Amino acid sequence: MFYELWKQGGAAALIVFSSIIATAGFMLLYLRCRGSRYWAAAATVLGALASAPSWGVRPQMFTFAFTSLLLWLVESGEARPRLLLWIPPLFLLWLNLHAGFALGPALLLAYGVGLMMETAVGNTPWQQARPIMLRVLSLLVVCLALVPLNPSGLQLYRYPFDTLRSSGMRSFIVEWFSPDFHLSLYHPFLLVWLLVLAALASRRWRPRGRVVVPLLFTAFAALDAVRHIPIFVLVAIPGIAAALPAARADRGARPVSSRFRPLLSAAIVVLIALFALLNWVSLVRNQDAREAELFPKSAVSFLLAGNYPPRIFVYYDWGGYAIWKLYPECRVFVDGRADLYGDDLLDQFKTVVRLQTGWRDVLDRWQVQAVLVPPSSAVAQALLVDPNWRSVFSDSKAIILLRMHPAIQIAENSKRSLPRPRTRE
Repeated sequence: MFYELWKQGGAAALIVFSSIIATAGFMLLYLRCRGSRYWAAAATVLGALASAPSWGVRPQMFTFAFTSLLLWLVESGEARPRLLLWIPPLFLLWLNLHAGFALGPALLLAYGVGLMMETAVGNTPWQQARPIMLRVLSLLVVCLALVPLNPSGLQLYRYPFDTLRSSGMRSFIVEWFSPDFHLSLYHPFLLVWLLVLAALASRRWRPRGRVVVPLLFTAFAALDAVRHIPIFVLVAIPGIAAALPAARADRGARPVSSRFRPLLSAAIVVLIALFALLNWVSLVRNQDAREAELFPKSAVSFLLAGNYPPRIFVYYDWGGYAIWKLYPECRVFVDGRADLYGDDLLDQFKTVVRLQTGWRDVLDRWQVQAVLVPPSSAVAQALLVDPNWRSVFSDSKAIILLRMHPAIQIAENSKRSLPRPRTRE
């Protein structure tokens, strides 16, 4: 899907499409916020800022939009149960778009556990909770039964658990790190966390168990990994909006001083549309500059211009970019699809970049002929003083090192790595 968009409309088509998907998710979030529509909009904007680190042209945006739709359907389905019939077909589409589909059953389970807590403490009568509980459990069973209907079949059952347990992914992928609140990028998320605590302490918001359990689940998930922040935002923002001073106002009622409110609303919409248009134009025009800023554009162009070895050890963050530019002439050691490579290969990559014991053996075993890494990396510094390697390109972003006489050198290193036969004195 993304490839066809890029082929037909370039970067502009990808940006617009991903923006539409993200906006749909935030629109559904806004509809779930109670109270004044202006306060609901302000809370939604705060949620957008908090989840901004995960935005991008990526399949993960489907998970964000479908999670938002799932939460809206579950909450609306309490009064209109027929809406819940949309969940299974939407889940089937979801699990074929992104592996984040596992959030669907997890949130349904959390919702059901919260509902049971309500009945256990006496907040909700069992007669009232029973039909809702049966519907949620039925949806959970149906969604789990649909999981094999994908190209990977039954393997998709274990995939989410393998991903969560992967030490390699948590070693290299930034969005699997815990958020660093020293960075301004995560300050909006910190503000959301503080506002959730304030909302729970206030008397304006008294969440039921079916809200508290998903809130706790997503809150700890967001603290564990950056990629879960948008999901926490989807659960937390309606509670923040409900606790605001104006939240008790009927969102369908018109404000008392209403003569200029329509003009204000129209002005806000126009300004937001203008901002979005200017930002979109800026993003499209600056794609080349952003490419050079984030990736080794000059180094890859250098490789394209010459006849260089095809087996390249590329820095992890640049693997996908190198494939895009150099395939099929060159093969990279690893790229950003960590879940497909597995922890064993990622550990070998880590051994090289951190100069751990046996790092040369990894390069020899895979017959690596060239290395493309940041010039400040440990492996670059080690190979610069190695007479068997030489630098052919270097700038502030990347360095390219070639192995001298690669076939001979690899053979010699392999001999040295073999155990020596014992001899008698």
